[in-house]
Amino acid sequence: MNIYITLDYELFFGPKSGSVDKCIIEPTEKLLKIADPLNIKFVCFVDSGYLLALEKQMGEHPILRKDYDKIVGQIQKLSAQGHGIELHIHPHWEDSCFDGTKWKHNTTRYRLYDFSKNEVHDIVTRYTKILKKITGKPPKAYRAGGWSAQPFHHIKEALKNNGVLIDSSVYPKGYYLSENQRFDFSSVPEFKTFYRFSNDVTEEDDNGEFVEIPISSYRVSPIFFWRFILVKLLKQKRHLAFGDGSAIPMAKKNVFKLLISHSHSVVSMDGLKAFLIKKAFKTYKINTTDTDNFVIIGHPKAFSSYSLKQMEKFLKETYKEHNYKTF
Repeated sequence: MNIYITLDYELFFGPKSGSVDKCIIEPTEKLLKIADPLNIKFVCFVDSGYLLALEKQMGEHPILRKDYDKIVGQIQKLSAQGHGIELHIHPHWEDSCFDGTKWKHNTTRYRLYDFSKNEVHDIVTRYTKILKKITGKPPKAYRAGGWSAQPFHHIKEALKNNGVLIDSSVYPKGYYLSENQRFDFSSVPEFKTFYRFSNDVTEEDDNGEFVEIPISSYRVSPIFFWRFILVKLLKQKRHLAFGDGSAIPMAKKNVFKLLISHSHSVVSMDGLKAFLIKKAFKTYKINTTDTDNFVIIGHPKAFSSYSLKQMEKFLKETYKEHNYKTF
């Protein structure tokens, strides 16, 4: 089986964005220490809007120059070592600013669909160019911020014109609706690991110009989320996230739904969710073929000592028999 480790390489977007060191640089280095000895390469979906926001405002705020240099240095190192550097877009950076001490996020326009088609083309072009400027290589793949890639027809020409023809935003059976995020992947069959599409990321089209490589998903019991709450309350050191920021709060109705009914979650190496990776992988092996894909998502800001330990065990158990790939 082909295994992809994909990271959304970004800060937090809630009341506290957190620091570059704690949310991105240090946890990514911790993963490198695990992956390098096994010669495993992973994919960083880099939040390119953040890079442009740093470029734009670091002249006025010298502290941002240090953050920019750290980020660019790590991205260049990762690229030189063979890790994938791909396009991740959180377009709310267009409306966000640094006040001298912290980032002030305006998430009113959180999805690319919140912008006009001309604005989308400009955003995708600028965000693609900065990655090519840093690594010398154009990105091939895209992941929407907050998985909110719909409606795709609104953004397809911008991606196509910039040579980005692979999407990895979908996870089978996923669904979420809030003030900021909106996506509905409930029609995508379970264990679907590759397909072509044209105008809709959920509708397969054998002649489509775009390729979808979905993030793997797993059916989760409400018991898991009750356990998740207990772990949060106990504040055990091994379960504390490395990131020092805070996320956009989940809508209460969505939290309640998770606690009373089964749901589908991404296969993730974040926090307690890393516990589910081995179970999900066994399920995929039963329901797919050796040429199919297993895609793990992670956010360095959400890594913990526990989650990296679980990931290390998984990598050591699988790297000899399976193909770890980038896009």
